[in-house]
Amino acid sequence: MDGNGRWATKRFLPRVAGHVKGVDAVHGIVEACVARGVEYLTLFAFSSENWRRPADEVSLLMRLFVTALEREVAKMHANGIRLKVVGDLTRFDAKLQQMIADAERRTANNARLTVTICANYGGRWDIMQAVGKMVAAYPQICDFSEDQLAPYLAMAYAPEPDLFIRTGGEERISNFLLWQLAYAELYFTDTYWPDFDAAALDVAISSYQQRERRFGRTSAQVSVEQKKAS
Repeated sequence: MDGNGRWATKRFLPRVAGHVKGVDAVHGIVEACVARGVEYLTLFAFSSENWRRPADEVSLLMRLFVTALEREVAKMHANGIRLKVVGDLTRFDAKLQQMIADAERRTANNARLTVTICANYGGRWDIMQAVGKMVAAYPQICDFSEDQLAPYLAMAYAPEPDLFIRTGGEERISNFLLWQLAYAELYFTDTYWPDFDAAALDVAISSYQQRERRFGRTSAQVSVEQKKAS
């Protein structure tokens, strides 16, 4: 969800205004995903590198996180939405950690849409923490498989992403879901996150629908399998 600060600067507003508007955009995209039958939505809210930002901006982002939890969790639960928060949460204060735990517990049995917030998250961190847990679970083994690692990744509960969307004009993954994005389709847009709405989501989905996903196979093989399935 990139471009909050630049959205505000372009309008001669403080960066905080962009982050506040960005929270509103999250609400709209969650509603749009529910309406379109999307089952998993993962949002990169705060990376492990974002601690390098000015202290007042980081403090604001933490307050916005608390406010969003206070305002949205009851609505999400009422609409059958499950909330998950992944990342190294130990760096957050005790109140925020407790709010996250309470929200996850309250919405745990909802199945309409799973919204995952990646907070203090990094793809490299995810792989390293998963490796550590895997090695601890199998101390006598030195030759591991991908299947053995997979259950220890932060998003082991979710399928691998079909579509990666980055707003704000940058064309890089920026340490997001490095393991999980291996075969995802990548979509980049110049639209800043606060302006990314249901119509913009539809454009991204349309781009995805026009692509052929081969997963290492040839186009001919894909065509044969599609004919068999139909």
